[in-house]
Amino acid sequence: MGRKLDLSGLTDEEAEHVLQVVQRDFSLRKKEEERLSEMKQKLDEEGNKCNILSKQQKFNEHCCIRCCSPFTFLINSKRQCQDCKYNICKSCSSYQKKEKAWICSVCQQTSCPMEEFTQSKPGQCVCLTLSSFLTS
Repeated sequence: MGRKLDLSGLTDEEAEHVLQVVQRDFSLRKKEEERLSEMKQKLDEEGNKCNILSKQQKFNEHCCIRCCSPFTFLINSKRQCQDCKYNICKSCSSYQKKEKAWICSVCQQTSCPMEEFTQSKPGQCVCLTLSSFLTS
């Protein structure tokens, strides 16, 4: 971050464009920091809830650890999250074809923190976009 850019060889229009890109980068980084902070807080709260509920005798054998809905044989069957190993219901999980396993919504969120960071390509960091712009 402590690197200075030499913009003297650029036209005023090009320098203005570089400035706009840098300002957008700072804005997106701030938004991402806020989003990650909010997500961390929600995940901490979810983790605390899971710890409390999992200490209740056999709670997770009969109810989803995420939404507390009871498991039933046909309508709401239980699945085990590959990451956290808690039992979860269909509405709180998704099937990952690549891993051939179920994963809960909370574990899925923690595995993709860069999603929706930029508008250019999902999962691509703005600093990569900015550095490729400056080197081209």
